Amino acid sequence: MPAEGVDEVTLTTYETVAKRWKHGWELHIDGVGVTQSRTLLDAEPMVRDYVAMILNAPDDSFDVKVTPEIGAGVDGEILGLRHADEELEAARERAGKQRRKVARRLDSLGLSGREIAAILEVSPQRVSQLLGRGKTKTAASKRRSVRRTSKL
Repeated sequence: MPAEGVDEVTLTTYETVAKRWKHGWELHIDGVGVTQSRTLLDAEPMVRDYVAMILNAPDDSFDVKVTPEIGAGVDGEILGLRHADEELEAARERAGKQRRKVARRLDSLGLSGREIAAILEVSPQRVSQLLGRGKTKTAASKRRSVRRTSKL
């Protein structure tokens, strides 16, 4: 999340298809060109170096996405797995929002943190997080912690 008053910068992403060949991987960078790497693990830094050199730009001024092209019928399975992962992440975000909403609603009805924890099947500490409590220590609490630590 960007700091207050700072605009979020969207970096250009260079989509790259990595195709296997007998000496490693051929890296086809959309709109830029082709380079190579010995291993798939070296592909992203190799693409980053290549694009930075071609565009005469800092290597941290853009993003790189490398998609391996495997063949043998497994590419579709890989895409299906990535799609399932994206759906799972979206479902987790929805569940988190719903959990916070329900926790706040139960809190407004006067239930204790322990009761809310039992209903939501989470720890009381998690309820505090969901309700936005306990995020920051008060100044007095910080001073007490410092005093205790300094006596050791």
